[in-house]
Amino acid sequence: MTSNDQSFLLTDGLGRLMKKYSLPCVVSLLVGALYNIVDQIFIANADYLGSYGNAANTVVFPLTVIALAIAVMIGDGCCAFVSLKLGSGEEDGASNGVGLAVGMSVISSVLLMAVYLIFADQLITVFGGTVNEETFRLSREYFFTITLGVPFYMFGQAMNPVIRADGSPKFAMASTLAGALTNIILDPIFIFALGWGMTGAAAATVLGQVVTAASAVWYLRKPKAVSLTKKSLKWRGDVAGRMLSLGLCSFLAQVSLVAAMAAINNMVRKYGALDEVFGQAEFAQIPMAVVGIVMKVFQIVISIVIGMAAGCIPIVGYNMGAGRTGRVKRLFARLLICEAAVGLAALLLVELFPAQLTVIFGAKNESEFYTEFAVRAFRVYLCMLPLACVNKAAFIFLQAMGKAAASTGLSMLREIVFGVGFALLLPLFFGLDGVLWSMPAADLLTGIVTVGVVVGVGRSKGGSGKVM
Repeated sequence: MTSNDQSFLLTDGLGRLMKKYSLPCVVSLLVGALYNIVDQIFIANADYLGSYGNAANTVVFPLTVIALAIAVMIGDGCCAFVSLKLGSGEEDGASNGVGLAVGMSVISSVLLMAVYLIFADQLITVFGGTVNEETFRLSREYFFTITLGVPFYMFGQAMNPVIRADGSPKFAMASTLAGALTNIILDPIFIFALGWGMTGAAAATVLGQVVTAASAVWYLRKPKAVSLTKKSLKWRGDVAGRMLSLGLCSFLAQVSLVAAMAAINNMVRKYGALDEVFGQAEFAQIPMAVVGIVMKVFQIVISIVIGMAAGCIPIVGYNMGAGRTGRVKRLFARLLICEAAVGLAALLLVELFPAQLTVIFGAKNESEFYTEFAVRAFRVYLCMLPLACVNKAAFIFLQAMGKAAASTGLSMLREIVFGVGFALLLPLFFGLDGVLWSMPAADLLTGIVTVGVVVGVGRSKGGSGKVM
């Protein structure tokens, strides 16, 4: 297949292209998000795990995000690189990019697994696992098995955007869906029927990741738009560097999120201990568990947002490669409107039905303090959801346009400067509630800066002063 087979990216309606590419990407990311979320739902509803297991899941979650960060840096960077190369008619360059992505994902995943196995206790401590003895024990149990699946997880996640860039978004969606369904089927069997606890939840997740990784291997035997040969696997530093630079925004977005989660988890542990209720040993794990479930609901929303934006990467890259910048701006306008609508719908859900969302994560087995804090956390922590959605879409779109510096800078500003900064600063004045207000404060200030950056990019491209 030649690059001309994707020339429809220059001519088809933008709405039709968004549906074709973004919908499978949204489903893929939503299904990927379900891995950890499904675990937490089943864990929370198991009487012998409850909020202790929920807290342990929250502790381990950032460590899985680190693995995802490396994978998406490779995968998203390759996706953007391949799309740009195909758009400019350079098939050999596209093939080499895919080959390098395969090699880098395998090597990096094995190295990360080794680091996790060696420094497991120290890592669990860094992410707040010492809130109490039972939480620490369950965190170790869950993390060990999850670590064994890191190579499969990273390979599957890295290859998913590569497969989309090759022109097979539906296959990418189906492979992720197959893995998640495996996890959903096995979780209740391992946790409830067999009583394997945290190990069972982790084992179900890993087996699902194996299914997704195996599907990617099968697909790469005969891709559509590129031809993988031994030559494709040859190391080229310039190609690898360009791919990683294009994927750097995705990496930093995830890693900086880990830094923010580490700050939040530790502030929750510290200021929860000073709270009149949560300072009691039997309730100490509740704030950690609640913040975890709020983050998981946010992850569902942000998966839709990222999927919609990431699905546009091949369209943007191909049109940028062909010099169709006006078409790219029109696509950006459509995307922002869609992202804002998703954020508004999610905001109404978390503000109007927080108690119902909490019940999904095992509230019926917990004290009234659990539900009260969860309702407050949902309403405060997620009150700037529409702006958070628009911000994230802008970061990814700028990345797809090749504006890696602007995209990376905005992502770092949101997660490190504002995300970590407010998580550390606001609790000094507002205690545990200060942790909850850190996210909306970060999104508000980031939104203001993002508007300025996007307008500047629009002026540099079109000279009209308008982005759209």
